[in-house]
Amino acid sequence: MEGQETTRADSAFHTQLVELLPQLRAYARVITRDPDRADDLVQQTVERALKSKDQFRDGTNLKGWLFTILRNSHISNMRRANLVVFTSLPDHMPGLAERPTQMGRMELRDFARAFDKLSEEHREVLILCGAEGMRYEEVAEICGCPMGTVKSRLSRARAEMRRLIEGEIYPRAAAPAARQDCLTYQVA
Repeated sequence: MEGQETTRADSAFHTQLVELLPQLRAYARVITRDPDRADDLVQQTVERALKSKDQFRDGTNLKGWLFTILRNSHISNMRRANLVVFTSLPDHMPGLAERPTQMGRMELRDFARAFDKLSEEHREVLILCGAEGMRYEEVAEICGCPMGTVKSRLSRARAEMRRLIEGEIYPRAAAPAARQDCLTYQVA
C-alpha cells in the first residue's frame, strides 16, 4: 500500500514537472538571454529537482520550488563563469509569440529596448509577477527577499519601463527646445 502511494506521488511529481517545463524554459530564456544556455539551465534545474525530490513537500508550491532552483542555479553559473553581460530581448524570443503586425512590431521593439535597459532585479520581478503571474509571496521566496522589496521593485520597474518607452517614442530633450523656439518667435 505504501509503495503504491509513493509511486502515485512520484508520478504526480513528474507530471507536474513536465507541465511546468514551458514556463521554466521561458523564465530561463529571459534571465540567461541565450536560448542554448536557457535549455542547459532548465536541464540542470530538472536534474537537481529529481535528485532532491525527497526534499519537496507534497501540497506545497512546486512551481515556486522549481523557479527557485532555476534562479539559484543561474546565479551559481554566473558566479562560476563571472558572466554579467546580457544580450537584448528580441534575439532570444523567436517563436514564443505570433508575428506581430507592423504597429505591434514597433511596440515590441520599444518594449524590448526599454526592458533591456532595466536592472536584472527589475527584469526578473516583471517576468515573475507579470509574465508568469506569480503572487508577491512566491516571487519573494524565489528571489530570497521580503515581499515589500518585491512590491517596490515591481513598482519601480513599471515606472522605469513607462519612462523609457515614453522617452524613446517622445524624446524629452526635443520638446522643450521646440517650445522655446515658439516662445521666442511669438515674443519677437
